[in-house]
Amino acid sequence: MVVVTGQNKVSGNPDDAMSSSDAEDDFQEPATPTATQAGQALPLLPQQFPEVVPLNVGGMYFTTRLSTLRRYEDTMLAAMFSGRHYIPTDAEGRYFIDRDGTYFGDILNFLRSGDLPSRERVRAVYKEAQYYSIGPLLDNLEDIQPLKGEKVRQAFLGLMPYYKDHLERIVEIAKLRAMQRKARFAKLKVCVFKEEMPITPYECPHFNSLRFERSESETKLFEHHCEVDVSFGPWEAVADVYDLLHCIVTDLSDRGITVDHQCIGVCDKHLINHYYCKRPIYEFKITWW
Repeated sequence: MVVVTGQNKVSGNPDDAMSSSDAEDDFQEPATPTATQAGQALPLLPQQFPEVVPLNVGGMYFTTRLSTLRRYEDTMLAAMFSGRHYIPTDAEGRYFIDRDGTYFGDILNFLRSGDLPSRERVRAVYKEAQYYSIGPLLDNLEDIQPLKGEKVRQAFLGLMPYYKDHLERIVEIAKLRAMQRKARFAKLKVCVFKEEMPITPYECPHFNSLRFERSESETKLFEHHCEVDVSFGPWEAVADVYDLLHCIVTDLSDRGITVDHQCIGVCDKHLINHYYCKRPIYEFKITWW
C-alpha cells in the first residue's frame, strides 16, 4: 500500500516504498479514543468538590459542607466525597445519591452536631446509618429506645433457634387454610410452653423436685408432641409464656398480619400414671383482609 500526503508523494518503487503498517505509524492521524482507551491512556484526575456541597438524594435537596460529609473517615459518605470516586450530578449541578432522602436530614444532623432522631424515627434512621456505614451513629442509636429494648428481646428469642421458622409456619398454615376455605380468616392451634417437662402441680405436688431425678428411660415416658399446628418451647429464662406470646404477635403485626389469640385450655394428654401434659394451648386467628 502506498500512502500519499498533501506535500509528499511516495514512489511506487518497491525498494523505496514503506509497508502499510510503517506508513500508518508515521502518517496516520490518531483516531478519537474510546472511553476505555481514554481510561487506560489518561487516568481520571481526582474529582474536586466545592466547600459547600449541593446534594440531590433521591429527589430531595440538601446543602452541607464538604467537611460534614467527611466527618468520619470510615463511612460511605466520606469515601464517596473523598475524590477517589466519581459522583454524578443532576441537571442543576447537584451531586446525586440514588437513595431515598426521607431520613437523610437526620444523617446530616448527626454529622453536623451529633443530634439524634426522635424515637419514632430511630428504626428508619438506623437502617440509613447502616447503608452509609456510619458506625458512631449506629452505636448511639443502639443505646436508646426502641433499639436498646430490641437487643434485649432478641437475646431472649435467641434461646429458641427455630423461632423464625415457626413464625413462617404460622403464616403458611393460616394462608393455606384461608385459601382452601375461601375465607377472610384462618384459625390454628399454637402451644407455648416454658418448661421442658409437663407441669402437673395438682396431680403431683412434688413433680418439680422429682423432675431432675428421673433416669433417661423414665424421661422418655414424658416425651410427646401436643396435637397443635405449631409449638414454641421450652426455654430457660425469666421471661415467661406471655412474654413470648407478645413477641409472636408483635413480629406478625410488623409484617402487616392481623392476629388475635386466646388460651383455649391445656394439652391434657395422659402420659403415665397420674401425669398429664399441662402445656397451654392458644388459638390464633389470622385475618387476611
